[in-house]
Amino acid sequence: MPTTPWVLSPDRCFSGEPGRRALARELYGRVKELPVFSPHGHVPPALLADPSARLGTPAELFIIPDHYILRMLVSQGVSLDQLGVPARDGAVVESDHRAIWQRFAEHFHLFRGTPTGLWLAAELVELFGVEERLTAESARRIYDHLEARLAEPDFTPRALLDRMRIELLATTDAATDSLDEHRRLHTDGLTRVRPTFRPDALLALDAPDWLGQVARLSAVAGVEVVDYRSFIVALEQRRAAFKALGALATDHGVVSPYTAPMSDGEAEALVARALRGEASADDAARFTAHMLIEFARMSCEDGLVMQLHAGSLRNHHHALLSRFGPDKGADIPLATEWTRNLRPLLNAYGADPRFRIILFTLDESSYSRELAPLAGYYPAVLLGPPWWFHDSVNGMRRYFDQVVETAGLYNTAGFNDDTRAFASIPARHDVWRRVSCDWLAGQVVEGLLAEDEAHELAGELAVGLAKRAYRVMEGGAP
Repeated sequence: MPTTPWVLSPDRCFSGEPGRRALARELYGRVKELPVFSPHGHVPPALLADPSARLGTPAELFIIPDHYILRMLVSQGVSLDQLGVPARDGAVVESDHRAIWQRFAEHFHLFRGTPTGLWLAAELVELFGVEERLTAESARRIYDHLEARLAEPDFTPRALLDRMRIELLATTDAATDSLDEHRRLHTDGLTRVRPTFRPDALLALDAPDWLGQVARLSAVAGVEVVDYRSFIVALEQRRAAFKALGALATDHGVVSPYTAPMSDGEAEALVARALRGEASADDAARFTAHMLIEFARMSCEDGLVMQLHAGSLRNHHHALLSRFGPDKGADIPLATEWTRNLRPLLNAYGADPRFRIILFTLDESSYSRELAPLAGYYPAVLLGPPWWFHDSVNGMRRYFDQVVETAGLYNTAGFNDDTRAFASIPARHDVWRRVSCDWLAGQVVEGLLAEDEAHELAGELAVGLAKRAYRVMEGGAP
């Protein structure tokens, strides 16, 4: 029988100082139930496109696809085979999802004090109604409870869109994606699910599959890519197709935010080498640096907001990549230089009123040194929220303390959850709302904000800033 009731503190993420905590509660009470605006994430559109789709087993929902969970368990010696992650070589991995869940429950204590633990607790208790703590002993009962819930009509992905109060959900889709699932969603009236244009695979000229990527681009765009000029035309065609289905933004993941223009002649010669299968790693780096400026030019013309995520050395562990593929948790932050690297792009478009770029970093040391000053000067630049390793309680607090004095809150982009884990979306936004309300309360207690200003800013941080950033709601201060 259950012995340890699972009750979440209503004051989690709030200061223990009584005056600040009381005001944080009041501010949070004003924004807690606001709709969730999720302009950047990685939920697969197939999950919502099929009305009969389900969320799968508890193991499929919470463990197998979540790289936050995988990396922690791997760090303690649990292999991906034991967690049911499919292997590229077709080798046998654990297929008993109850056994996977049991193994997860036995290691659940590892997540104490982490944002993942905070999100999981909120999902299990508040969304799925779990009443006892997850332990090795309670694992079977909780699995049964979750399995029963997941079979209910109220827990289909489409039903959860409403239950989780999701006003808008942006997916992230390859530039070569057919977008058939998004068309199906729009046909069914689910226009709040929007695609986001991500062309990264088309910039990796030295990748073994680059010519295959170009062939897919040619087919889906209806433009035969034979040179640099036709490559650009095909990309512009794809952006138009994304925008026709409601896309708000593009997304670009780079190791370094290095930008440098090339002449048309240089670009033509470089792409010609790539089409012959002769491109080098240096060619790929130079091409990416040039294309980031080209994408900024395209954003000026079509209005799509440009998102730039920099500073992750992805798939650090070669053996894991070889056996299980990318995005399994083995990604490590890098020191990142922005001021010089982004200067060519910003000199070209940073003051253009048509352009907007949102910058994301894994290098916290650049917040106050570079990113806040850039966002605090260039009209086109907004600073994205703390990302990935830093979307934590303390990561958010550090972010506010390091960027607001220089950039101001209205040069930031509010919050996005950037998650593959569909059921975690409201929990992630809730943590942001709690931490931001506590930070605002601290500003009031210290006499740096008036209380009415804090109330306005709580709403802006919860929803308003993100809507302004992605041009769903225009204007400055409310």
